[in-house]
Order: sequence, then C-alpha cells, then structure tokens
Amino acid sequence: MKKIYFIFCLFFCVFFCRPGLGIEVKDIIQRGELRHLAVPYANFNLGDNTGFCLDLIRAFAKDLGVKYKYVPSSWETILDDLVGRKILFANKQVIIGDVVQIRGDIIATGFTILDWRKEVVLFSEPTFPTQVWLVGKFDSDLKPIKPSGNEEYDIQRTLTLVKGRRVLGKRGTCLDPSLYKLSQKGAICEDFAGNVNDIAGVVLKGDVELAILDVPDVLVALRKWPGQLKVLGPISKRQYMGCAFNKHSIELRNRFNSFLHRIKERGLYLELVKKYFPDAIYYFADFFKF
Repeated sequence: MKKIYFIFCLFFCVFFCRPGLGIEVKDIIQRGELRHLAVPYANFNLGDNTGFCLDLIRAFAKDLGVKYKYVPSSWETILDDLVGRKILFANKQVIIGDVVQIRGDIIATGFTILDWRKEVVLFSEPTFPTQVWLVGKFDSDLKPIKPSGNEEYDIQRTLTLVKGRRVLGKRGTCLDPSLYKLSQKGAICEDFAGNVNDIAGVVLKGDVELAILDVPDVLVALRKWPGQLKVLGPISKRQYMGCAFNKHSIELRNRFNSFLHRIKERGLYLELVKKYFPDAIYYFADFFKF
C-alpha cells in the first residue's frame, strides 16, 4: 500500500507540479482569451493600446476564436511572466531561479531572438528583421563608417569607434553591451535603468556620448528627431525578432507560425509593416519579399 501511495505521489509531482508548465491551444480556447505579454517599445507597442505587435496578436486571438487580453510587463520580468520561473542573464549565463506565477501565453513586443533566450523559451519564425547599431548625437566628433558591403568588416570598423567612450545599453536585452564585447574594445559601458524607448533621448540630452539601439527603434527616433542623431555603424550581424512561447507550448507556437504564413499570403502582414515601420521595407527589402 505504501509503495502504491509513493508511486501516486511521484506521478502527481511529475505531471502536475512542474513549474513553468506551458499553456496549450485547448487551454486558451477553454479560458476564452489569449494573454499577450508586452512592454512599450518603439512602434511595436506604442503604450496607447496600439502598435505592430498588438495588432498582430489581436489578429492571432481572432484566428483562435478567443478574446485578446493585453498583459503589461517589463524587460526585467517578461520572461518570468511567460515561463513561471525567475530568469536572469548574467556573465553570459542563464540563471533559473524561484517559481513565479505565469501571467501570459505569448511574448510579442519587438523581442529579439537571442541564443540565451532560446535556452528558456520557444520562438516563432521571424516576425521582423533587426540589427544593433551604434548611434551618437549629430554633433559628435565621430564619423560614420562607410559601408563596404562586408558585414563583419563593417562591424569591426564600428567597434574601433567605442574606445574610451561612454556607451549606453540595457542589460538583459538585445542591447546588452556584453553581447558585443564592447568592454573588450575599450568602451566604458553603462546600463540604462529606464525604459529602452528613452535611450535615444538620453543621447540627445548629452547625458551620454553613445548608445546602442536596434534598427526599428533607430528608425522611429530618426523620424521623431530628424537630423539630431547620427548612425555610426553596425555592431551586430543581422538579427531577427519573433514571438516567444513557453517551452511546453509547442502546439501554440506551431499554430502561430501557421497563422503568420497565412497573413503574409493575404497581405495583412505587409499592411502592418507599412503602417508602423514604413522605412523598414527600404532597409530590409530582402526580408519583406515573399
């Protein structure tokens, strides 16, 4: 009898007490809503209930036949809110901590697909192209590199500009200076405690000399402050953004990928790009040809 009881307890713990157990399509349909985790960022999430990612996930919720629910998060906690564990990226290592409440089913917020993030979540097929650029104020004494057509060569030339300069980034995101070895190149790296949306503004105020930003955010900043920012060059290779899912939410991820293919075929995807990032089609013409 004791042996049977032990086996039952073991079975219960393994299958029902696993922290971070993902949500599947049937759970969402039964609940009647899709919970979208997001952080205000560029035109992906404008913070006023509009944005590329909000429109995209609303359409996905409609495709699933459920209501859409926006769940605000932060860059520091958004992975925790999806996987149900405290997630920290430090010293180029992923640290998985205490169990926390799962608050959402999908992350879509201009979320770059990074190797360390793939250790803790599933990513969809790419939803947007990006790259990390080094930017400064228009009157900076540094001159932009002249593109050579060789991406790696251009990155190395850009990195020579950071020696002895203060460079602002955001730890734990695609703008983490440690991902691009800026300190090894002599940069004085500083971590921005505020919202990523505000980094360009900090550079314009002269509070810091340089910053690293990804292309969609730079495109928004150049339109907002024409002639006031200077793009010096790339510090990363081409990157891609995608939607993130709990590691156990395989069916949900696959369902999203199928949805993404359909809206590309119908033209809805390109409509959203033109609406929120019209300049991106020029910079990444190859990505948007399908």
